[in-house]
Amino acid sequence: MGLPPPTSDAHTINGKPGSLFPCSLKHTFSMEVEAGKTYLLRIINAALNDELFFTIAGHNMTVVEIDAVYTKPFTTRVILIAPGQTTNVLIKADQPPSRYFMAARPFMDAPVPVDNKTVTAILHYKDIPKTVIPSMPKLPAPNNTNVAMSYNKRLKSLNTPQFPVKVPLKVDRHLFYTIGLGANPCSSCQNGTQLTASLNNITFVMPKVGLLQAHYFNIKGVFKTDFPDQPPVPFNYTGAPLTSNLGTSLGTRLSKVAFNSTVELVLQDTNLLTVESHPFHLHGFNFFVVGSGIGNFNPSKDPARFNLVDPPERNTVGVPTGGWTAIRFRADNPGVWFMHCHLELHTMWGLKMAFVVENGKSPEESIIPPPMDLPPC
Repeated sequence: MGLPPPTSDAHTINGKPGSLFPCSLKHTFSMEVEAGKTYLLRIINAALNDELFFTIAGHNMTVVEIDAVYTKPFTTRVILIAPGQTTNVLIKADQPPSRYFMAARPFMDAPVPVDNKTVTAILHYKDIPKTVIPSMPKLPAPNNTNVAMSYNKRLKSLNTPQFPVKVPLKVDRHLFYTIGLGANPCSSCQNGTQLTASLNNITFVMPKVGLLQAHYFNIKGVFKTDFPDQPPVPFNYTGAPLTSNLGTSLGTRLSKVAFNSTVELVLQDTNLLTVESHPFHLHGFNFFVVGSGIGNFNPSKDPARFNLVDPPERNTVGVPTGGWTAIRFRADNPGVWFMHCHLELHTMWGLKMAFVVENGKSPEESIIPPPMDLPPC
């Protein structure tokens, strides 16, 4: 139909929607704890289209790891986690023994419909009867930008001798990609148009042959390596919403990157149709989140405020609504690597591209051949 899917009926924690839904007795995840002990929770946002706030009634969480990289520990009542991200927290069972709800619901600070329902699980102190009604935590309002921004600002790499930060200080390649929604003509769609999404106004078209296969075997005609380093037309990216001229160009266009070169990529949200927060995931690499801000990225002023000492290292980062995020990475992993919005709806609409990282000089710096038993597509 060319339209978004309907919003979901519920979120789940370990597959269960929790006590706020019918038939909840057997559909609520429960975790037993012993008073005085400390527990590590590995929290994964496996939702398709929603960033989520998560909290536990009465308990602090100490964030120690994001996307499998240690962070400087800090204590918080609530975490923000985007699709594709992971967060490890320590909690101490130091409250009066009882039953406490863990809860999550979406963060959305743009005029976009979401499944605004709360999923719950139970932190259950040992020997407390199941008849005790759990206490409910206070979650931030779904559009609370301040909580989201202040939480992300607290994320920093450990940066110790044992776990040093290897953020590139010298940049070989500067990239600036605009994130946009759009609409293209579609004769079979409900309104004659199909909603779409793009980077630098290019909607990615999935090929019929695997990109890595085409690259390794030098199969012609599968993709081009002319993805632009800048958007085709500069404009006020975060002004009033633009609702006309929303067409995008279609193509399987990749960006070629020299082996071991350093890349700085600024991802800029735009007002095409509407601004919105976008969690971006890069395959094949961790990257450093050196800066972020609201409004249009200013290349003459904003880099002076970059954190090049202990920026968070991760593989999925949220680009704020009506704002920008700057990342840096070293292209030391040869191959073809997707970069895409981790909102399933948007990546399906074409909000993705891929980097072709060239081989280095030695076999150790080159793509390994496919295994003999690799099943064909």
